[in-house]
Amino acid sequence: MLRSRNKETRMDVGARRTEAYFAFVEAGSLLQQLMEDQLRRDANISYLQFFLLARLHQAPEGRLRMTDLADSTVHSRSGLTYQAGRLEQAGLIERVPAPDDDRSVMAVITDTGRDTYARALPGHLDVVDQGMFSALDDTQLDALAGSLTAIRDRLRDLTPSAAARRRKRD
Repeated sequence: MLRSRNKETRMDVGARRTEAYFAFVEAGSLLQQLMEDQLRRDANISYLQFFLLARLHQAPEGRLRMTDLADSTVHSRSGLTYQAGRLEQAGLIERVPAPDDDRSVMAVITDTGRDTYARALPGHLDVVDQGMFSALDDTQLDALAGSLTAIRDRLRDLTPSAAARRRKRD
């Protein structure tokens, strides 16, 4: 009897994990689609471009090394370089040499980039509030915040930095 109950419990855990995983993936995809639509409509930028502008907006003096920006957005250096080029063409960021390392490049948000971010932010927050937070009570929100923080921290430990990924390829 005990053996059967343990096997059943393991199957229940596996089913709950599968359900949680697919719900997480689907919810993330649906929310991202809503955000993509809003950001295109309000600021003519993609979700990733918004995220890059947000990181730069929050950074000291509005600047970050490209490798740090890649790590904070969990994006490949080549993909980030492409997106940074698009943002630079639009006048939303500038790329400049790092003052302390000739090999490093800094991304710097421009005034136009700050204006674009400010224009997109209210609609973005509204989409996130309507699509995510309004579905939760305070207890659920606390549980979600704690769970996602733990998951993010674990995944950060498991995911190599952009510099480490580059060294591994070389």
